[in-house]
Amino acid sequence: MKTLRDLGDLGGKRVLVRVDFNVPLDNGIVADDLRIRAALPTIEELRRSGARIVLVSHLGRPKDREPSLSLAPVGARLSELLAAPVRVAPGVVGDDVQAEVDGLGDGEVLLLENVRFELGETKNDPDFARSLASFADVYVDDAFGAAHRAHASTEAVARLVPEHAAGLLLEREVNTLKGVLADPARPLVSVLGGAKVSDKIGVIDAFRERADTILIGGAMCFPFLAAQGHSVGDSLCAREDVELARGILETDSSARAELRLPVDLVIGQRFAEDTEALELDGLDVPDGWMGLDIGPKSASAYADVIASAGTVFWNGPMGAFELAPFAAGTRAVAEAVAAAPGTTVVGGGDSGAALHRFGLADRVTHLSTGGGATLELIEGKALPGVEALN
Repeated sequence: MKTLRDLGDLGGKRVLVRVDFNVPLDNGIVADDLRIRAALPTIEELRRSGARIVLVSHLGRPKDREPSLSLAPVGARLSELLAAPVRVAPGVVGDDVQAEVDGLGDGEVLLLENVRFELGETKNDPDFARSLASFADVYVDDAFGAAHRAHASTEAVARLVPEHAAGLLLEREVNTLKGVLADPARPLVSVLGGAKVSDKIGVIDAFRERADTILIGGAMCFPFLAAQGHSVGDSLCAREDVELARGILETDSSARAELRLPVDLVIGQRFAEDTEALELDGLDVPDGWMGLDIGPKSASAYADVIASAGTVFWNGPMGAFELAPFAAGTRAVAEAVAAAPGTTVVGGGDSGAALHRFGLADRVTHLSTGGGATLELIEGKALPGVEALN
């Protein structure tokens, strides 16, 4: 994979940069600028080199040119972070946009409108990709969170612009995540939570052969518990997930990693902040109740395993951490990961949200900006946006 270091003098060159500015908005204001900040090192490096920077990103999943999904608020926030003007183009392609690109000076930044306003983006349309490529002397992909999508701005355009490279963020994400599997400091501990076994089966399989311990939490644990014969009450537990879990348990003795499940739970009658919560000293959930967090014994045991790890990979909360009565398990894991002396890598999505909620985001080695891209890379799948840069 080519990187910024492989590019020559960029002074005066038009550099099309695919970034991931898919951030939450609140009444037209950026509510969380983590992904914008993550792209700053690449943008600032290109500005120092005298490049003429054209940024392209998606925001949400617009069905048409929805004003509420305009990138204008993102451009305003980026301008604040750079302490420099950022122009927002009136569209994605076309004569008006071309005029904006032609008017760029060295070190200046133009942000195109939401690339998903164009139907050709998600279809990986070659004609649309050629329109984007016409803005570029050089293409740089720094959007790891979109690298698993074969879209026009992530895959097709890279093949049309001969001079292309990975940005600093994309390079770091790929190298860090591949390093977790290829050459981790041991013990390697994988902490996996979330809703469904089927969503993480590829990740579980990858770590079963490479990790030393896999800690399971969140709603993911209930198919395993059901497969062991425990009652799960009204807990989230799909039948197909129980069969997947049963298959994993049946072959557990042949795997390198020890698979560990909770030994106690926190249960509630409803998925709500004001529901009655009960610590269950055991694993059999009564009818009319649902498991919503791992219990204190499980949290303590998981924290001890994490504390002795050489490398930790965490993806998925241990429970409904957004509800105060069921946040303790995820908080305990987050604090253990933050305090761990080894390398700590946290997948994006809810795990990252939990770290931010508990004020721990700056205490891990690497917090991924990816969601699906992170999981697919760990699973060993090729990412189209990365493959196109080779």
